[in-house]
This record gives sequence, structure tokens and C-alpha cells, in this order.
Amino acid sequence: MGLHPKQESECVRVVVRCRPLNTKERNENRGRIVDMVKEQGQVTLRNNKAEAGEAPKSFTFDAVFDWDSTQKEVYENTAASIVNSTLEGYNGTIFAYGQTGTGKTHTMEGYSDDPAQQGIIPQSFDHVFRAIESSANTQYLVRASFLEIYNEEIRDLLSKSPKDKLELKEHKDSGVYVKGLNAFVVKSVPEIKNVLNVSP
Repeated sequence: MGLHPKQESECVRVVVRCRPLNTKERNENRGRIVDMVKEQGQVTLRNNKAEAGEAPKSFTFDAVFDWDSTQKEVYENTAASIVNSTLEGYNGTIFAYGQTGTGKTHTMEGYSDDPAQQGIIPQSFDHVFRAIESSANTQYLVRASFLEIYNEEIRDLLSKSPKDKLELKEHKDSGVYVKGLNAFVVKSVPEIKNVLNVSP
């Protein structure tokens, strides 16, 4: 499922992914309260404690991915176009948001041992360096940073003092930036993975 052509050109897209029930939830005989219609980008929530006759609530997003969606499907339909834009010189951000246990780490990082289970971050690394290797007439400079925004506080996950809070600033020429954020020049997938593995 791809995004509509109109959505490809928009700056911000909101995408929802619903993970499958985990082992603990299955062992406790919990049921799913979410239904998804991928073709319509729709999520419907049922309240099992609602009064009889209360209708479920439906929400529409730019795209939705259910519990059967693969890492590759999520990447190709959400992140690949953003990575392509960065290769053309534009800024791009992929932002995962949700409560603890909702699947952010699975979606963003996945499992490095199994290529089919790699998340958006390692797939982005491969995408970027494959594009660089196949580029004949363009030079690229790749710098890696890794930050966390939690409770409106910004932390540099590559810092020797990752608990230190950083400030968001704006420069009239270069735009928004994080003051004091570390950035490391990397030239290959193993190098960028090594930088990422340094983080806590």
C-alpha cells in the first residue's frame, strides 16, 4: 500500500502502526480493541467497558499498518521517500511517538540479527549508503547524531554525558538546530552502526 500522490509531496504525514499482542497479553487472554482498514488509512477503537450501544471511535491517518505489516512494508511506504529527499539535500525527520510498550523500538530499530526484522533506522543506513555507492557524479557527507526528546527535554545519546539537557536553537541562515549535539562523520554502514551502538 503506497501513499496517495498528493501525500508524497506533503511535508508532514501521520502514520499509525499497531503491533500484535505480545506473549504476556496473549497469556492473559487479552483481546484486540483496534480494527484497521489499511486501504482507507482508518483505525477504529472499541471500548470494551463502554455502555451498550456506544459506537466505536474511528480515526483517519495518511497510512495505517496493522499487526501483519512487515518491516519492509512500513519502511518502503513511510521512510524511503524521506530518505530519498535527504539524498537530494532536504532535511527529513522520522519521528516515533507512543506510550511505553507500543512498538516504537521494534518499528525504528527492529532486530539486527534478522534482515527481515530490521527497523527503519538500519534500513535507512543501507538505503543511504547504497545510493551513495551507485552515485557517480555527486559527493556526499554523512554525519550521524542520535538524540532523544522525552518530557520536552533533549538529550544527546552519543554524548559522554547523555543525561545533560540540550537546548533547541534557531539560526537565521541555517535554521533550527540543537546546541551542543554531537555529530560524527561516517563513511559506511558498519561505521554508522558503530556510532549508534555507542549510545546507552
